[in-house]
Amino acid sequence: MSAFDVRVLGSGIVSRCVALVLAQQGLRVTLQAKPPAQGLGPDVRAYALNPASVGLLQRLKVWDALPLDARTTVLDMDVHGDALGGHIAFSAWDHATEALAWIVDAAALETVLDTAAGFAASVTVQPEPAAAALTVVAEGKASAERAALGAQMQRHPYGHWALAARLVSEQPHCGTARQWFRSPDILALLPFDRPEPQQSWGLVWSQPEAQAKEMLAWPVEQFEAALLEASQGAVGPLRLASERALWPLAIAQAEPVVGPGWALVGDAAHLVHPLAGQGLNLGLADVLALDEVMKQREAWRELGDPALLARYARKRRLGTLAMAGGTDALWHLFASEAPGLRELRNHGMSLVDHVAPLKRWLMGRAMSV
Repeated sequence: MSAFDVRVLGSGIVSRCVALVLAQQGLRVTLQAKPPAQGLGPDVRAYALNPASVGLLQRLKVWDALPLDARTTVLDMDVHGDALGGHIAFSAWDHATEALAWIVDAAALETVLDTAAGFAASVTVQPEPAAAALTVVAEGKASAERAALGAQMQRHPYGHWALAARLVSEQPHCGTARQWFRSPDILALLPFDRPEPQQSWGLVWSQPEAQAKEMLAWPVEQFEAALLEASQGAVGPLRLASERALWPLAIAQAEPVVGPGWALVGDAAHLVHPLAGQGLNLGLADVLALDEVMKQREAWRELGDPALLARYARKRRLGTLAMAGGTDALWHLFASEAPGLRELRNHGMSLVDHVAPLKRWLMGRAMSV
């Protein structure tokens, strides 16, 4: 008999959440995590979490362990079109909710989850492989185990790269997230409280590959001037407060996502464009779905039973495809520089801004992936 019920592969947020949530069911879990790579620069990643994701972190007793400046409440969201002037505004007050989202420091969340996994009695963290009835693959988009299991990742590059950094402005963010669909680039400013409370931002700037790589090497003054122009001065001058990071963007879906004794979760199963900030939310929704399927497992059924794991795959298929299709359609709509399409989409944004039921539906989809 194996010493473990579940083997989780991965060293990120999703893998730790899988290990912790399944351990809460009394399952014996081994988290096969690689030691962190040496020599990497500062982590400038910031994630937008929806209420469902925050609820999971609260269940795992890690949300309240986050430093207060590592999580920022988003109360409002302003989305702008290009120079033609389309605009949509979302408000937590309008949607009768505590917040539209929470912006979380990725490194801080990983640290808290790592501590929680180390203290969980039913979780064994080790780099060595171990036998288990169920293997959950949460290694990310470059998963080697996924390929070894025979799952194919259909990856379609956008030709755009995401440029990320931390910024500080002279004006307070007031809990407002801002986004500009500028055609062909998409600029997002996420309200943050690090390094300076109420005046910091997480930057995610999707650009064509050549432009993104060029901007990565720009002098600080030139980069800050470009930010001021792209953000239309909405928050005043923006000061670069970190190094800049860059990575390629793609849409991808693994097939299949389950097999006899194994399941894929998070970026090992799917990738979406970050324009809606739903990448990590999709991964944590996988965790919640797998947790629910395992809770409802018949007493006589093995953890790695293909029929059981097929329930997980069915549970996640429509939601994942809908989010991937939605973000992909938005990207293609706003990346196009066709004059007629530019006018149509800007008028469309302004029209949606005046249709309250449609706005509520859009926010409802984003808040419950």
